[in-house]
Amino acid sequence: MTQKTILIVDDQDDTRSTLRTILEKEKYTVVEAVNGDDCLAKLKKVKPDLILLDIMMPGTQVIDVVRQISGIKIVYVSAVRATDEEKKQIFRDSHVVAFIEKPFNIKELITCVKKLTQ
Repeated sequence: MTQKTILIVDDQDDTRSTLRTILEKEKYTVVEAVNGDDCLAKLKKVKPDLILLDIMMPGTQVIDVVRQISGIKIVYVSAVRATDEEKKQIFRDSHVVAFIEKPFNIKELITCVKKLTQ
């Protein structure tokens, strides 16, 4: 089995660090980006198996970043609370496959990532 790569996109250092620690412990290769523009730049160099993407970041709006990504599953990881109706809107983009609220449950996060990278 080849090692899977996860791209973490979050403007908070502590969130990226926490996610990196969790995912590396699970034997994933981790690449980090600090915002949407950095994410798009990293995608020119690496093709991750999954992107964990914060919704609220400075720079280019996340919705515009998502529209420029194709062929890669995206999981929103955000402290923004979303109603069921808002989640329906979020999942209109076919490659946005999950929504994880911060603070996240580590076991649920790992289960979600494993399921999406099989």
